[in-house]
Amino acid sequence: MSEHEVEIRVLSSLREIAAADWDACACPEASEGARPMDPFTTHRFLSALEDSGSVGPGTGWQPQYLTAFIGDQLIAVAPMYAKSHSQGEYIFDHNWAHAYERAGGRYYPKLQIAVPHTPATGRRLLVRPGFEDAGTAALLQGAMQLAQRNRISSLHMTFCTEAEAQRGEALGLMLRKTQQFHWRNDGYTDFDGFLASLSSRKRKNIRKERAEAQAFGGSIEVFTGDDLKPEHWDAFWRFYQDTGARKWGTPYLTRRFFYLAQERLRDDMALVLAGRDGRWVAGALNFIGAETLYGRYWGCVEHHPCLHFELCYYQAIDIAIARGLKRVEAGAQGEHKLARGYLPTPTWSLHWVGDPGFADAIGAYLNAEREHVEEEISVLTDFGPFKKIRIEEQE
Repeated sequence: MSEHEVEIRVLSSLREIAAADWDACACPEASEGARPMDPFTTHRFLSALEDSGSVGPGTGWQPQYLTAFIGDQLIAVAPMYAKSHSQGEYIFDHNWAHAYERAGGRYYPKLQIAVPHTPATGRRLLVRPGFEDAGTAALLQGAMQLAQRNRISSLHMTFCTEAEAQRGEALGLMLRKTQQFHWRNDGYTDFDGFLASLSSRKRKNIRKERAEAQAFGGSIEVFTGDDLKPEHWDAFWRFYQDTGARKWGTPYLTRRFFYLAQERLRDDMALVLAGRDGRWVAGALNFIGAETLYGRYWGCVEHHPCLHFELCYYQAIDIAIARGLKRVEAGAQGEHKLARGYLPTPTWSLHWVGDPGFADAIGAYLNAEREHVEEEISVLTDFGPFKKIRIEEQE
């Protein structure tokens, strides 16, 4: 191998690579103690998934971490998994799988470059500074070659950045455009400043919802860093189990993940808990990035009107404003978020399919879907809660 030739290696466990080496590619901005742009591709987050059994044998997420080397120097990494199902991805391809298998093909296993169970936009091709072009191309081309050589039906990269999506499309992958609802901080100094930007009716509605939620008969507290204690996770585990059982049948994360989160990730998280009569009754878990607060999980053991909106959406806005963050990503789906100040925002993924005929069919579908998504974003934005600015023509 020449000194400039890139070698791709696949690792079955993050134990095979030092945290500092992985993070030099995943979050070089944190090398001087700064916060990562997002915590989800850090060694500590991905290894917590692996060490807790939330990915690995029996989960349908088998680690196949991509690494790229020039000589002995690691220049790029990507969180890749062999998938035996399409759960925990939030970019849905179930119909693709059914169609392919009805035609006699074998859709699973497939390869997925993603953060498991995490519909949050971020870099998926993690490249050491100075090697951007070589590292990005090596990871994408290496992943496609692995799929081809092993006769794997497809390769998917979900919730990537728009820049990665454009780069992948230029290399021949198919681009998919979807949407989520995000709140954007327009320089607000407090929640009232945000409310002032809304139409009168929406402003009154949010105030009413917050008052109704706050009247549930208890208190709401936010915990992060060393203020997070094991007993908080005992409570939140009950909430998470309830939500997971109703949504997915089986929760994606194991109880051990939350033990490891307390140990490794407590500075990356803000846990909002509502307590009443001496016990916690509801909670919402957020992850903290350098510019974004990521709303991830919610659950409760008591129902109280508007408490979900308060803990998941309004408390998240409060946290973001207090920390000077630019946005809140509120997770997958949910047009009800629109009335609460969260606007439709494009999300991106890339797809490679080995069978040419099937690839053509999916490509046509993605083109039509993209037009629909663009129209939906435009329409929903017009129905947003913000004041309409009217520009009158000067005579």
